[in-house]
Amino acid sequence: MNPFTQLVVASVVFLATHFVSSTPLRARIVAAAGEKAYLGLYSVVAAAALGWMIYAYYRAPFASLWYVPWLRYAPLVIMPFALILIVCGLSTRNPTMVGQERLLESQEAARGILRVTRHPLMWGVALWAASHVLARGDAAGVLLFGTFLVLALCGTALSDRRKARALGERWQRFAAVTSHVPFAAVAAGRQSFAPAELGWARPALGIALYIALLLLHPAIFGARPY
Repeated sequence: MNPFTQLVVASVVFLATHFVSSTPLRARIVAAAGEKAYLGLYSVVAAAALGWMIYAYYRAPFASLWYVPWLRYAPLVIMPFALILIVCGLSTRNPTMVGQERLLESQEAARGILRVTRHPLMWGVALWAASHVLARGDAAGVLLFGTFLVLALCGTALSDRRKARALGERWQRFAAVTSHVPFAAVAAGRQSFAPAELGWARPALGIALYIALLLLHPAIFGARPY
């Protein structure tokens, strides 16, 4: 199997592994094997597929799809926002995360970055992926980063649908004051942005990570970011 075909297959397996949690198949697996066994199997398969994707990507030949010189700078502009969202998402208690549904009982479940989007981590991943799709412009890059883009946007939408079915009114209250798309709830008047709740440490850490990645990108990934 050539590297590009491997990348296609690995990407499909990676997406399927993540999307199964939003289908009735998840409940069947949990009923048959138990929650811990399901999570263990999910983690192993997802990690193996990710490793396979990365391996195949670095071995795949370069096949240009477009060449637009100024697009190569897209990550330089977009990545600060992506990393701030990722840092905020990882450091904020979020009812959308696995096992955190109890947070919906709080009278004000949407605070901080959740006022902007209820999926800050995944929107950070989406911005990272989209900026690299634009900058790379090659078939393997579109497939690798496009897989993460599809996962981040479609996976969260499917997750919202599953939680709406499973959690009913508790989810509806949360969804009514939040949005999937960043700032959509704020623009619609259903939420207000409160920068003070974010503080300065999270954005500062996001910018620090951005600077570190700029400096270390050639050593880690073998490509200059500018």
